[in-house]
Amino acid sequence: MPLVPRILVFAGSTRTGAYSGRTADIAQKELALQGADVTRISLADYPLPIMDEDLEERDGVPENAVKLARLIDMHDAVLIATPEYNGSMPPLLKNAIDWISRVRNDGGRRLQPYAGKLVAICSSSDGHFAGIRSATHLRAVLSHIQMEVISPQVSVPHGGEAFDDDGDFREERLRKGMQRLCHALIERATMMSRRVEP
Repeated sequence: MPLVPRILVFAGSTRTGAYSGRTADIAQKELALQGADVTRISLADYPLPIMDEDLEERDGVPENAVKLARLIDMHDAVLIATPEYNGSMPPLLKNAIDWISRVRNDGGRRLQPYAGKLVAICSSSDGHFAGIRSATHLRAVLSHIQMEVISPQVSVPHGGEAFDDDGDFREERLRKGMQRLCHALIERATMMSRRVEP
């Protein structure tokens, strides 16, 4: 039976109406249209303190970091839509990535959520550069923690004008780009998955 890849989707911003959230919504819809089993989450549902090794030493890794690590582990691939703050990724996203990297086990079971995990990146901003600097920094971080970052990327410029009333991209170029990214992610996830469908 053909594998239906499981893909986790989230945005690096929790702001109401955030362009990254709207981009993640489009990715979620396109992945589902192309046959993936999509889980969409918000980082707002997994609040974390600022990364602090003294806190970790005293209290251990926060349970929400373990929950996020568990989610990443149980999916074949991840799609992250990041905004751009001052030319880089937002602290909310980087903090989550850093805390998840501290997870080593889950109830006694060894857990390495990042190593070899497939991931795709989308970015957005209100300006002309479309969050490309944020995406570049995010790509470097994800590669460093040994995730497999695919080459296709969707970067959304002028976020205030990029979406129509139905929440879709106005530009055909962006619609086609998202279709290509989702196709590539599903294809690679299907090839790389170690799961076997019943």
